[in-house]
Amino acid sequence: MASTPHGGILKDLVSRDEPISGQLKDEAAKLKDIVLTERQLCDLELIINGGFSPLEGFMNEADYTSVVDTLRLSDGTLFAMPVTLDVSSADIEHLSIVPGARITLRDPRDDEALAIITVDDVYTYDRVKESILVFGADDPAHPSVAYLRNRVKPFYVGGKVQAIQAPSHFDYVALRYTPTELRAHFKKLAWRRVVAFQTRNPMHRAHRELTVRAARQHQANVLIHPVVGLTKPGDVDHYTRVRVYEAIMAKYPNGMGHLALLPLAMRMAGPREAVWHAIIRKNFGATHFIVGRDHAGPGKNSQGKDFYGPYDAQELVEKYKDEIEIEMVPFQQMTYLPSTDEYQPVDEIPAGAQTLDISGTELRRRLKSGAHIPDWFSYEAVVTRLRESYPPRNKQGFVLCLTGFYNSGKNVIAKALQVALNEQGGRSVSLLLGETVRDDNVKLGFTPDERHENLQRISFVAGELARAGAAVIASPIAPEERSRALVKDTVLQNGGAGGNLFLIHVATPLEHCESTDRKGIYAQARRGEIRGFVGVDTEYEAPKKADLVVDVTTQSIPSIVHSIVLLLETTSLI
Repeated sequence: MASTPHGGILKDLVSRDEPISGQLKDEAAKLKDIVLTERQLCDLELIINGGFSPLEGFMNEADYTSVVDTLRLSDGTLFAMPVTLDVSSADIEHLSIVPGARITLRDPRDDEALAIITVDDVYTYDRVKESILVFGADDPAHPSVAYLRNRVKPFYVGGKVQAIQAPSHFDYVALRYTPTELRAHFKKLAWRRVVAFQTRNPMHRAHRELTVRAARQHQANVLIHPVVGLTKPGDVDHYTRVRVYEAIMAKYPNGMGHLALLPLAMRMAGPREAVWHAIIRKNFGATHFIVGRDHAGPGKNSQGKDFYGPYDAQELVEKYKDEIEIEMVPFQQMTYLPSTDEYQPVDEIPAGAQTLDISGTELRRRLKSGAHIPDWFSYEAVVTRLRESYPPRNKQGFVLCLTGFYNSGKNVIAKALQVALNEQGGRSVSLLLGETVRDDNVKLGFTPDERHENLQRISFVAGELARAGAAVIASPIAPEERSRALVKDTVLQNGGAGGNLFLIHVATPLEHCESTDRKGIYAQARRGEIRGFVGVDTEYEAPKKADLVVDVTTQSIPSIVHSIVLLLETTSLI
């Protein structure tokens, strides 16, 4: 029997509001609107289909504060993760966002009206407090802390929503189930016990053995429920992963498992995220939930240590198990025993027995280099799907981002580098000069936000080109660390296999840049004719972790180009 939804009632707003959806759509056309970000779109989909039950909208200040401080909504219901709609001060003014206002929420992909929010309140929040209490530290090495710093706007809008329609999907439609649909599927098959398995990575033999063992121990069926929304930057893209999941489902005993996709935007929040994941799977009808070692952990912090303890997530889920009302199945790390050709939990391995394993880092190395991946580790069909999306290093695209003052020589270096890479051959070479991209967008000025927007555009185009296997040379001024972090995240997320980005700081001194400025741009800035000019009335934040630092006052252009080519050669990209 499927578990009871969190809060007692499944908040399927799409079904609830279907009788008035036409009326809502007509109203939406007359209202001011917010075009959602990718994260907001994922959140809204799970709000209106009931995956985030008992939520019926984006959190107001009372719920947000209570969740951040206590892991509970203001009415006392357990809920571990703040779900918020962020806006800017310009949005508030332009859209007249005040309590009682009704605003259309639109899909960023096709501009379709998805819902109408009735504003409850508009409030500010403490970024540092949210980072520390929700993610454990105010450390930009955590992807969600970096996202909070660099992408989230300074105000949150709270309010309930009315659903017009669910977002459209054109990929893997048959595998996308709402909570209502998945519960009906379980009922049709008479599945009374369902063990849900959360993953954002490809699955291999160890994962199959783990989930089969969990199902047999609990006399249950298995729900493979991978995230296909936003995951950690640099993760394998969801298209590749779903092909892998489809291949591995054929390896399960007939009738044991089912694959369904979850459009969740992960926060990588470790223990809190594990509680959140358990609540979500409860809403989708699961009765048991596998919680892994370092579940939803983002890796290392700025000091090189894990953000969370290996069993913190399991301990927090266990603490709240009576309220979650879903049975936790602790993830036991599985390892391979060549003597018996089987996988066993590490705590059941006899002392002195030979074991084999391949780490995620080693797997990625083998995929990138084309090295052999043994059958004991994964299935041939899975490896084939992965190799289709992981071409050899010398076939992968990459982005070279040259940053420095105006007239630092970065554009000259970029053009010379384009010639050198074209001589190498093997891939197309694209040049994105910061000033050229800016000139094509006449509305952009030189305020920090406008510079940031320019970097957003450059990084998006660079990532798309790199994913297609191109060499991309971008040379924006990029004076802020937050904007350079955005470029890195965008290329990791969208740049294809490897997510190859190299930051090159053209550290030519400002005095030289200004004294050799034949166009007189610095002089115009000094006279006040150009506002917000970097080096005159805006500071340049020197990169802290550049892959290469060069200076045209001490190095020739040919020697700089050669040093960049050597950098690419050492990483086997050329």
